[in-house]
This record gives sequence, structure tokens and C-alpha cells, in this order.
Amino acid sequence: MLLPLVYHENYSCPFPENHRFVMSKFVRLHDYLKAKGMIKANVFRPKPATIEDLSIAHSNDYLAQMVRNQLDEKTWRRVGLPWSQGLIDRTLTAPNGTLLAAKLALKYGIASHLAGGTHHAHYDFGSGFCMVNDLAYTALSLLNEKQVERVLIFDLDVHQGDGTAAILANEKRAFTCSIHCQKNFPFRKSQSDLDIGLVNELGDDDYLSVVEQALTKLIAEQQPDIVLYDAGVDVWQEDVLGRLSISWQGMKRRDHLVLTTCLANKIPVATVIGGGYDKDHQRLAQRHAIVVETAFSLYQEQQLSLNC
Repeated sequence: MLLPLVYHENYSCPFPENHRFVMSKFVRLHDYLKAKGMIKANVFRPKPATIEDLSIAHSNDYLAQMVRNQLDEKTWRRVGLPWSQGLIDRTLTAPNGTLLAAKLALKYGIASHLAGGTHHAHYDFGSGFCMVNDLAYTALSLLNEKQVERVLIFDLDVHQGDGTAAILANEKRAFTCSIHCQKNFPFRKSQSDLDIGLVNELGDDDYLSVVEQALTKLIAEQQPDIVLYDAGVDVWQEDVLGRLSISWQGMKRRDHLVLTTCLANKIPVATVIGGGYDKDHQRLAQRHAIVVETAFSLYQEQQLSLNC
């Protein structure tokens, strides 16, 4: 079997082409991976979540108003996305995509979701292009179902995972780590279990040293049953919302470091793509593909070693 991938065709809903959030990146990522021979019978399709499902991480009132387009204009401005039924359909589906990827990782060791990382969504409001927090929802669902006892959310998006930190603040079985550019959105940050704020224009070697030290320390201390890895590509040096100076090769080294560290410690890891912003939509999809390509290669190596 090839690397388990999770995807739904509603992820790229009809959307303004010139919007800063690149909605087409999900289908572009899927099609890019398919052209590379990484997609065959290894794609799993999530079912939409219900309001009741999502209420494990969010307010029922907020979810109901979001689905019915009853949120006020100020609240929608904070989200930054125009309401549509297509947007709601994908918003209800993607959290179950991350949950499905996590369950596949528990079974196969590693799995990748071709979406996810909506870490700015809070308990009762959306923010920064995020309406439902798939990472918090997945962690709480796995814990509630007794699939795991300890979850580590390792968030390497360039922006702090403020919503994830706030939702999980009182959940001792879920550890939130955010390594982000300090002088960047959100400007009012929540408190993760571990926050590492990076200076503007930080380069590859210093960045990778921080990532390696943090992950190694957390795995030893927390001994998680699963890692949910947010592999945001807005750390790239040319990302329009980034402010770090990580090269394309640096992102590859980062993803290889995170995934090999988890696998070497026999900890299942599920990847989500996180944020990334680029006027070149195809180039953005290929940046998001880095973590999936890395996971694909490592999974193939793992299968080969098991069959030897």
C-alpha cells in the first residue's frame, strides 16, 4: 500500500480567484501528487462532521450561526472569507479529514491530509481564514474516543496557533507547541504549552536547530501517542505573509527532520498542510506537496524494511 492520503473533492469550492486565500490549492495539490504517481487506491474520503460532532471543540451557537450565515458582518470580517454553501460544506468536511488522517496514522504509522491546519479558529469565533479548528477537534476526539492518552500538536506554521492553544488550554492530555514568527499575525497571541517566537528573517540553520531541539525535548518529556504536525509553508522566504527566510530546501529538511524523528521514536504522525500564500497558485500547491512527498518516501522505505 502507498502512503495513506486523505482528501475530498469539496475542499476547493468555488471561490474568488484573486482572494489572498488560495482555495484552489487543495485540488492543485491533489492533481500534482496524482501526476507524480503518488495517488492510486490510497486516498481516503472523509465524511462531513455534524454540529454535534464539532461541538467537542466549539460553541453550538457559533457553529449553528456559521452554517446558517447568521454571523454578523464584524465576525465575518475577522474570518476573512466570503460565506457560501460551498465554503460551509468544505468547512464541515475538512476537520473530519484531519481526524481520519490521525486514525490512519495510528494504524499505519504515518498519514497525510491534503488540507487542515486551521489553527486560528477559536471556541466561539473564527479568525484568519479559519472557521473550525481541525487540530483541536482531532485531539479532543481521539482523547474522547480513548484512541490515545497523549497528543502532541507540533505547529510549524509561520503564524502562532492561537485558536488551538486557547481551545486546549485546560486539556492536560494535549500538548500544544507553536514555533512561529513572533512579530506576525495574530498580534494578540494565546498561550500554548510551549511557544517559541522567532525573529524576522531567521534562516534555515538557526530555524532547524530550534525545531530539532524542541521536538526532541517534547517527545522525551511528553511521550505522546501521536503527533499532529502542522507543516505550514508560509515560513518560505518569499511567502507574502511570512517574514522568515526559510529556503525551499530548508522546508524539505524541516519536514524530513520532523517525520524521521517521530518515526524513529515509533510515534505515529499525521500531517496537515497549514498556511501558505502565493500569487502563483501552482507553485503554492507544490510547496504544500513537500511534506506529502517526504512522508510518501519515508513510508515506502518503512514498507520495504518491513518486507525484508
